[in-house]
Amino acid sequence: MNIQSSESVWLNGNAVCRIDHLIEVSGLSIEEVEDLIENELIAPTDQTTQPRSFALHYVLTVKTARRLRDDFQLDRHALVLALTLLQRISALENDLNAMQATLGR
Repeated sequence: MNIQSSESVWLNGNAVCRIDHLIEVSGLSIEEVEDLIENELIAPTDQTTQPRSFALHYVLTVKTARRLRDDFQLDRHALVLALTLLQRISALENDLNAMQATLGR
């Protein structure tokens, strides 16, 4: 009998985690996570403190990054581009939904 387990975390707006946690749960390298930070796809809660802490919702971002990297065999630059485009699409969908709600559709 195979038993599968999963871990659930409540991704509220107040919870934070350290960069090492993002690396651990995502499977990304420190360099790949640093690329995400440099390209403002994820941002530390406070730039001055060490070790850096991040909002817990970035766990979804780094896990998505790893899946994209693995599924499409992306290098670090292509990974940043793909995540940027996905975030832009999501923002545009949110804008469209807001406009449709305003128009009563």
